Amino acid sequence: MTSEPESAERTALVTGATGYIGGRLVPRLLEAGWKVRVLVRSPQKLSDVPWTDQVEIVQGDLSDRASMEEHDVFAGVDVLYYLVHSMGGKGSFDGTELTSARNVAQLALKADVKRIVYLGGLHPQGTNLSQHLRSRAAVGSVLMQSGVPTMALQAGVIIGSGSTSFEMIRHLTEVLPYMPAPKWVRNRIQPIAVRDVLHYLIAAAEVPDILNRTFDIGGPDVLRYGQMMNGYAVEAGLHQRPIASLPVFTPWLASQWVNLVSPIPRNLAVPIIESLQFECVATENDIKAYIPDPAGGLTGYRRAVRLALGKMRDGQVETSWQDSVVQGAPSDNIPSDPDWAGHTVYTDLQVRDTDAKPGDLWRVIEGIGGDNGWYSFPIAWVARGWMDKFVGGVGLRRGRRNPDHLHTGDALDFWRVEQIKRGSFLRLRAEMKVPGRAWLEMTAAPREGGGSRYTQRAVFFPKGLGGRLYWYSILPFHGFIFPGMANRITETAVKEAERKNEHPGPTTKAPADKADTAEEVA
Repeated sequence: MTSEPESAERTALVTGATGYIGGRLVPRLLEAGWKVRVLVRSPQKLSDVPWTDQVEIVQGDLSDRASMEEHDVFAGVDVLYYLVHSMGGKGSFDGTELTSARNVAQLALKADVKRIVYLGGLHPQGTNLSQHLRSRAAVGSVLMQSGVPTMALQAGVIIGSGSTSFEMIRHLTEVLPYMPAPKWVRNRIQPIAVRDVLHYLIAAAEVPDILNRTFDIGGPDVLRYGQMMNGYAVEAGLHQRPIASLPVFTPWLASQWVNLVSPIPRNLAVPIIESLQFECVATENDIKAYIPDPAGGLTGYRRAVRLALGKMRDGQVETSWQDSVVQGAPSDNIPSDPDWAGHTVYTDLQVRDTDAKPGDLWRVIEGIGGDNGWYSFPIAWVARGWMDKFVGGVGLRRGRRNPDHLHTGDALDFWRVEQIKRGSFLRLRAEMKVPGRAWLEMTAAPREGGGSRYTQRAVFFPKGLGGRLYWYSILPFHGFIFPGMANRITETAVKEAERKNEHPGPTTKAPADKADTAEEVA
């Protein structure tokens, strides 16, 4: 008599499912036969992911115990994945992380959760750690003291398409032909490919329940940070960069430098740079006694970079560090017309009719930003991006995850996709530093008699006198930026339609509904 696989009847709860690792882990757990429940603060962020209909989505906040008790989040959970980190938020994050960990520890024990799997950070022992590494270690300790068997996996630099570490290495190497660098470029680091991290996370659910300890995990290579940058250069077809280690680069100054030349914002760069002051190399390899290496062995650094570059080139970046890092932008949707919920509001409305079909117009709208730009006065957009970087914002260089398709929650330069109705409507919420709240809406609608109508609306809710002065100060620029943008978008839609009719090619495939398997992930 053959019984149904045990894993098909088990439930995994994933926290941090909107983040870089969590967003990749969920589809792989589903493929492995797990029933998956995800806990998120904003369910809307998952409205557009391919697996949203295959999981149970529960709204709650780890730092708010009542919100989790109200929905009985931990009931029936066999394995809990703790993948949440507060780094990148405003103010001190370590207090928030400890509160969240204690809440989870107590509720998981009460609900008889069988195992907790935590992804923390690789760090040296007996050292005064940075706030970031100290907080991760403290969270692991709280979970291991919960009474629920916990595997705390400690990883160093994670290399994969869209990872924070990979993006920082990529931009530093590509932008700078010569790199004056802090002395930590000489520190040894043991990077690990994201595919190997996922391998360990999934396999951790199968180890004996009695296990309750930390495990160092890392790839096969131990490198200095400077070697990692030049390893990237080789894989990207660039000349290796001369690197000069300068002691004058304090962690704070180095983080400003990273903020300036990469899309990593200052409040995220600071804790990362502070952590790079330490050598992060595995001190034990006990994980091998419980979890074998993936088929083909662990992925070397150069191969991990090669795979990540391939994913970027093919527009298949599955998740990105940008997905869960919101730079102080409002979480609420724009208030409804016509009274704007009592707000003072400034708008700029542009309407254009075009002979292009709505589908052709929509393709231009959905492809906006990134390498395609914003279709009007590019110098002004670049200047605004640099201004934002100088005040600690995200700047214009975050780009976009996929060159052709957008999803709810995607970062798009210094905007974020707040709402998308595929084929007709796109609303972007500003994440640049502004004295107020700003949105940009673009609509493609059929026009009576043929063709389509393009509607573009910029909306700004000023904050105090500074917000009002800001709007009026940029009003002259809006006088040619927004009309020019509307004109160029509609013109481009017509040209693209004509080009498509003249040179018909194979149909472009939309992103696959299923994510790549763990063997293909980068």
